[in-house]
Amino acid sequence: MSPLGPVSPLLTGAPALLKLDAPPPRLNAEAAGSVGGVPAEGFGRMLDRLVATVDAKQTQAHSLAQQVLLGDSDQLHQSVIAMQEADVVFSLMVEVRNKLIESYQELMRMQV
Repeated sequence: MSPLGPVSPLLTGAPALLKLDAPPPRLNAEAAGSVGGVPAEGFGRMLDRLVATVDAKQTQAHSLAQQVLLGDSDQLHQSVIAMQEADVVFSLMVEVRNKLIESYQELMRMQV
């Protein structure tokens, strides 16, 4: 009896599975940037969305605060919540920017 036992029938077909002379599968340009058939979003596009979100939150907070100050609205709590949301999103954007700058500086310090 062989030391491998019942595993040996699996190994007899292994060389046929490992065709080293076969060319690697080719990827088209669309599939290269996708995960599971879903196109991957670029980093620049993600940053654009982040900036647009920050702008929308700040515009909304400014509008609500202005309505409360002019007496058009009595929903002070919604105005304060909107201002806090805008502050948090802006802080996130600043931290992302700081990390980008830090990463860029680290790359510039690398020796080639």
